Amino acid sequence: MEMDQSGDDGLLSPLLKRIFENRNVADPAQLKYPLARLLPPDSLKNVELATELLIHALGNQQRILVIGDYDTDGATATVLAMLCLRAMGAGNIDYLVPNRFDFGYGLSPEIAEVALAKRPDLVITVDNGISSVDGVRLLKKNGVSVIITDHHLAGPTLPDADAIVNPNQPGCNFPGKALAGVGVMFYLLLSLRAKLKSIQWFEQRNLAAPNLAAYLDLVALGTVADVVPLDYNNQILVARGLARIRAGRCRAGILALMETGGKHYSDMVSSDLGFVVAPRLNAAGRLEDISIGIECLLTDERVKARQYAQMLNEINFERRAIEHEMQSQAMETVGQIVSLRSLSEKAQNQCLQGFCLYQPGWHQGITGLVASRIKDKTDQPVIAFAENLDKNLTGSARSIPGLHIKDILESIAIENPGLMIRFGGHAMAAGLTIRCGDLDVFKSAFHSRVARHFASAGAVSMIHTDGALAENEITLANAEQLRQAAPWGQGFPSPLFDGQFKVMNQKVVGRHHLKLTLASPEMGTSFTGIAFRVVESADSFPRLDLIHAVYQLDVNEFRGRRSLQLVIEYFYSIPAIPDTGHPEQAA
Repeated sequence: MEMDQSGDDGLLSPLLKRIFENRNVADPAQLKYPLARLLPPDSLKNVELATELLIHALGNQQRILVIGDYDTDGATATVLAMLCLRAMGAGNIDYLVPNRFDFGYGLSPEIAEVALAKRPDLVITVDNGISSVDGVRLLKKNGVSVIITDHHLAGPTLPDADAIVNPNQPGCNFPGKALAGVGVMFYLLLSLRAKLKSIQWFEQRNLAAPNLAAYLDLVALGTVADVVPLDYNNQILVARGLARIRAGRCRAGILALMETGGKHYSDMVSSDLGFVVAPRLNAAGRLEDISIGIECLLTDERVKARQYAQMLNEINFERRAIEHEMQSQAMETVGQIVSLRSLSEKAQNQCLQGFCLYQPGWHQGITGLVASRIKDKTDQPVIAFAENLDKNLTGSARSIPGLHIKDILESIAIENPGLMIRFGGHAMAAGLTIRCGDLDVFKSAFHSRVARHFASAGAVSMIHTDGALAENEITLANAEQLRQAAPWGQGFPSPLFDGQFKVMNQKVVGRHHLKLTLASPEMGTSFTGIAFRVVESADSFPRLDLIHAVYQLDVNEFRGRRSLQLVIEYFYSIPAIPDTGHPEQAA
């Protein structure tokens, strides 16, 4: 995916140079993404031990069971393990993913019982397992070997697995701490293939050694979908995976999911993985069963992949409707937020306490989305709860930069023993379960702990941009260049600009989005802008005149025609200055 990002003089264009300097990229080599620069797997703790266990399982044709997770990272990691281990000679391999409503997250004792019914010799967890002390104990008690591959933060007690491969476990010196679950599985497979090649495994069995780069489409999708920081190592994985997708050399299921989302593979960028492909896979795990998504990614048949993709698309439509209703109710609970996209309100919001939200009847599979939306709108940490089948409350937490949500939950657990039944996660997202009767106590503890954190940190909420653009820089050519200049994502954000615009025209589209015709205050060139999900009621949305906007340069494609579009992330209205010559324009 190395792009020509230079001007006529062979150097970075001034705009790209400024953007990359803002992201602390000083060496042009950091804008190249060869696989040769991937971190080697050797320093991953226990990777050699896990490799030997897999070689033993392959050599003895043991029954292998992959236990995954019900999100896109878990689904892609499951598919990666299934496909690659089959290619390396596994003749008896299957997968199991817990339904979130029946079993909850991870290798619980309940899902371990289901696993035992399949009579596995070896269980491999992907994107889960680091906190599954009881589930692992049950498997081991019944003679099953267990390899855990995970990336979540470890608790005080590690499970007694045969091998744990997790860059975030105590004592692991692997520098790429930001690997997603699918990335950890990919690294274990790198180690396994290297060892198998060294012992002539493939020659002896007349097998072709798999090209693991051929599976980087899955790694890229899972990495972007899980919103892990895109450090340089993850950028390589995502960039090379995107290169394969753009060439059409990817899983049939990914192609089919892009088609249902109206995207062509040749123009895919990282944000399309996160906003087009991943939501359709995640919808199955949120409302039904992620196995539909896993089967979509496993199949090599285009027709079957399209059938699965259409099923996922229909589930995603249902998810959107449920999410909108819950989000509206959540905003009522938050209350008194006049402007959902107000920069000035964010700048004044110095007393951050976070929000704990719950209403009876909320859907357990959608709380994470609601928490994320409300977090984006309020710029505060949010936990959204729903009642589970055990009549407890399961919460999904989403955080903001500067507040490590898993550490916050851990400090609450220390100060309030027994308040949480279970919890886990990482810096920006976490999950927890509490008893219904403990909601008010938990709210108080959470608000207090968040307020104390920000009081001690002296934090003030703000939005960081790449500054203003000159009018002659707001062009389709620059939008095209920025889309493809790098794999943008968490920790390496897409370029964001700010400036003032005159609103020449506005209309509500798709019920909740605002389409704008914008011009510079000097009445220069006009631009098309779109602000997503800012309209609650078309009848009550105010008429805008002059706005200060934070936006991305983007490319809109309609009926084969590509045009410039400003995607407005935040804006606030600037009061008009009265003009005696034109009283109708007065504020």
